[in-house]
Amino acid sequence: MDADEILLAVDPSLRGTGFAVLQRSAGKVRCLHFDVIKNSPKLTVPGCLLEIHTRLTDAILRFQPGAIAIESVIYVQSFPTAITLGSARGAVLLAAAQRGLPIHEYAPRRVKQAIVGTGAAQKTQVAFMVRTLLGLTVTPPPDAADAIAVGFTHFQTTKFSAPATLRRR
Repeated sequence: MDADEILLAVDPSLRGTGFAVLQRSAGKVRCLHFDVIKNSPKLTVPGCLLEIHTRLTDAILRFQPGAIAIESVIYVQSFPTAITLGSARGAVLLAAAQRGLPIHEYAPRRVKQAIVGTGAAQKTQVAFMVRTLLGLTVTPPPDAADAIAVGFTHFQTTKFSAPATLRRR
């Protein structure tokens, strides 16, 4: 691991993709940037996917992360919802793959467990703990807080061992 690591963390969603740029230096994690890609309900699905891809590509170019951490697929009862979420994840993964970034995936329950101590935590609990753990002056919006939590989980996990990554050939 590098002495100074930068990570792009993402909580994908078609209408509200949260993302954050985290830095680990000398064992301390800090948040350099967070935001939510808010897509209007009037925007078509392809338009939403393009916006997600474009904004994350811009973040990758601006912050030069060494890897990406993303929330893995959750169980959904609705087939259309699963397709939509999978499409949003695809836009995120494409942006990372185009830059050759290693991709690390974390299950939602694992992220909540790492941040709050229980896999059944509510979004407000995650946001509060993210603010507390990283010493933020504001509480991030829920989607951005979830992304920060994914990144924090990655840094906790890689402190002890490196998870398998997907790499561009």
